[in-house]
Amino acid sequence: MSAALKVGAVVITMGDRPDELRALLDSIAEQEGDRVEVVVVGNGSPVPPVPEGVRTVELPENLGIPGGRNVGIEAFGPGGRDVDVLLFLDDDGLLARHDTAELCRRAFDADPKLGIVSFRIADPDTGVTQRRHVPRLRASDPMRSSRVTTFLGGANAVRTKVFAEVGGLPDEFFYAHEETDLAWRALDAGWMIDYRSDMVLHHPTTAPSRHAVYHRMVARNRVWLARRNLPAPLVPVYLGVWLLLTLARRPSGAALRAWSGGFREGWTTACGPRRPMKWRTVWRLTRLGRPPVI
Repeated sequence: MSAALKVGAVVITMGDRPDELRALLDSIAEQEGDRVEVVVVGNGSPVPPVPEGVRTVELPENLGIPGGRNVGIEAFGPGGRDVDVLLFLDDDGLLARHDTAELCRRAFDADPKLGIVSFRIADPDTGVTQRRHVPRLRASDPMRSSRVTTFLGGANAVRTKVFAEVGGLPDEFFYAHEETDLAWRALDAGWMIDYRSDMVLHHPTTAPSRHAVYHRMVARNRVWLARRNLPAPLVPVYLGVWLLLTLARRPSGAALRAWSGGFREGWTTACGPRRPMKWRTVWRLTRLGRPPVI
């Protein structure tokens, strides 16, 4: 039964949003069903005061988003094995409903091959879901749930068997595209990914370019993603398409210089182990609406 599935949550923080963090933790505590155990990881910073029962880990340096989340996973035992499902939530988000954890239990219980669920992110004031937060090409209707090929890093749930089978997030990415790297490895291992519009995280509308390293990291990690995961003939196709899309968006001179530097860095630096996906996984991605050339 779904009640048997144990759910935990990992939240990483830089310690600079104590009020938002407390609100998020309160929303987790208010979830229906069995208690959700929470680990908060201070990523190179002290963790602000948290409610009793919330575990904390304080890292001496910032390991980046995937590195910090991997520490959170291991706090639940190797590969997170002490629980069945882990929620990953941004520290300035808020679970909009009290039944989200229970919806996760039911979803994973009903579908043994479901490995990852991507939540819908909505602005708390307007209710608007940004197009970039719908993890599929046909993103005009955020209220439509569907199978997808990737997921949102700060609003998702992962079956911990996925980590046991394919490993955690790529530490070296630090920021950007780490979710797609894990998603492709999970799909290659036979797991499925769902986008669920009824599982909602309230989060203020933001632009990803607010991060100073955005353009460099996006370009570098895009190259790493391809080098690590794609069959050799698809690597230049995938990166060529993204190069053309980037130029079509007419970035500023400074942004383009940062992007170009990151693109070069992606080719000249180590990206971790190369494990190209099977061609049947390429076909599966294509049938799901996002062939791995875009």
